[in-house]
Amino acid sequence: MGCFGCFAPAARRGAGDLKPSKLAHHCTDDDSVADAQRKVAPDVGSGCAHSFTFKDLLVATGYFNEANFIGEGGFGKVYKGKISKTNSQGASDAQMVAVKQLARESVQGRKEFLVEVLMLTVLSHPNLVSLVGFCAQGDERLLVYEYMPFGSLESHLFDVPHGKPPLDWNTRVKIAVGVAEGLSYLHNVADPPIIYRDMKAANILLDEDFSPKLSDFGLAKVGPVGDRTHVSTRVMGTYGYCAPDYVVSGKLTMKSDIYSFGVLLLELITGRRIYDASRPKPEQSLLTWSRPFMHDKRKFHRLADPALRGSYPPSALNQLVVISIMCLQDQPHVRPIIADVAIGLNHVASQPYASLASMGSPAYSGSPQYSRTPSRRRGGGGGSRRVSQHAS
Repeated sequence: MGCFGCFAPAARRGAGDLKPSKLAHHCTDDDSVADAQRKVAPDVGSGCAHSFTFKDLLVATGYFNEANFIGEGGFGKVYKGKISKTNSQGASDAQMVAVKQLARESVQGRKEFLVEVLMLTVLSHPNLVSLVGFCAQGDERLLVYEYMPFGSLESHLFDVPHGKPPLDWNTRVKIAVGVAEGLSYLHNVADPPIIYRDMKAANILLDEDFSPKLSDFGLAKVGPVGDRTHVSTRVMGTYGYCAPDYVVSGKLTMKSDIYSFGVLLLELITGRRIYDASRPKPEQSLLTWSRPFMHDKRKFHRLADPALRGSYPPSALNQLVVISIMCLQDQPHVRPIIADVAIGLNHVASQPYASLASMGSPAYSGSPQYSRTPSRRRGGGGGSRRVSQHAS
């Protein structure tokens, strides 16, 4: 069966659609920080995110003790913390959290703070990171997320320390399915639709079951509505992940996210970064290195991460490569929609690698399906860099 043979038109909206007024009104690149603060404050106050004092988060992180340091992103550092809360029985309980402290001097960071608080206050899906709360006291801007014990996909996929087992095939497919489900929620259930705009391994966070969650929504944009086909905006994102049509024109569409997802999928297949200066010159760009293999089905197997040691179903590998190729098409109208990608990935997930070793892996279960179709975060930015430029 072909990997896209089971596709059927997907419903555009679900019963639990979001109200368009909040997101459509606030999430623009043109808002000044002060104006956006005035707009967002009432909505945040009525949401489920908790407003912390700066002292609360000082105590939670041990005064930002270096022992609690998790990582550093484009606009601030992330620390592990513990906050006290009262459970339903009235007893005090502790919750592990990740606290992102934005650099005070970063104007762009402040804008991203406002967008992220608003986005995560109204968006909810198992494959999106949960916002526990925030702090906007004086010059301090902090975001408090659920703690993701396994950190980012980046830390498990690239430069794996000697002696640490690599991600097995089933886990990689599980992660791909979950990311597609989260993106499908943003594109097809959120109303108005949301363009994620910052897909990368560092922004995919993993829980103790290796279930992925999209994080870092500071660059997210409200997608085109009505008869509009795109959103015109400054080019922002991460080097190598941005769709070429978006980089050239500044026209952002849902298909921009699809291209970025194709890059992430290729990284999952190969175990290689989109750009790696430590490799020989011809292999530094993942897209350049992989192109000869992607043009010949007989060479698809050469794309597989050597760390897998051949432990994958050949037909499923071929299907995953084909999905990646379709997502990476230069022309955006040729790329599939994310709902169809999720269906294709669930088909791949129905063919798990069932060796004795993989049956003990985090992703393996008695049922071959890892998630639902259609669909229903603490990330740094260590290994990849963002790009920002004015559209020509």
